[in-house]
Amino acid sequence: MIPSNRRFSRLLLATLLLTPAGLWGASTPAPSLLEEAPAVPPSMNRHYLDADVEQWRDIFESSGREVFDRRFQVVEALGLRDGMRVADVGAGTGLYTMLFARAVGSSGRVYAVDISPSFIEAIEARAAEFRVTNVVGIVNGERSTELPPGSVDLVFLSDTYHHFSYPRSMLASIHMALVPGGELAIIDFRRIQGVSSPWVMGHVRAGREEVIREVEGAGFVLLDEPLELRTNYFLRFRKLGD
Repeated sequence: MIPSNRRFSRLLLATLLLTPAGLWGASTPAPSLLEEAPAVPPSMNRHYLDADVEQWRDIFESSGREVFDRRFQVVEALGLRDGMRVADVGAGTGLYTMLFARAVGSSGRVYAVDISPSFIEAIEARAAEFRVTNVVGIVNGERSTELPPGSVDLVFLSDTYHHFSYPRSMLASIHMALVPGGELAIIDFRRIQGVSSPWVMGHVRAGREEVIREVEGAGFVLLDEPLELRTNYFLRFRKLGD
């Protein structure tokens, strides 16, 4: 049986009350982060909140979209193992969530995290339909993943980072959620003047080098680029500290 988001929230609260990291809580950034100005306009994410899942599935899971066409290579490059705990942040329709669930096995756990309740409900229904029991859905906010401290080995973002309204807060939340030495994998669009499409130039806030600087400034070190993509880049980072 897949734990409900309400049940998970109770478990999250219990975890936070028992850990020093719960001083601010998984969903409440420290005061300095609360002063962070939005990095993208509200309209960027508003249309996902009450998403038409079938419409977005046709878009997200369609031939010609690089992260769909090369999904199996991406999963292989992550080196997932039985028993790992993975957070698919910005899970959307659950394309990678379902692949991760198979890769980590019944002893592993995959957290499908998204700001859209519609997406999370659809992922939970999809998992139930295929009798996948290791997926937990979490509806998160703009500043937090809502993951408990030290709860995951890997956080995965596919075409999600450029949607973060508060990237500093989200990176702090991701850093807290990872175990010591945990990894953050980011796939996002290459943003290169004169090369990238007008849509990318207008839609994507930061290019590859700027993303690296932001992530490293949040307490991560760049490990490698495990798979060369055409319109996207694929970066792996390791959490520092602890």
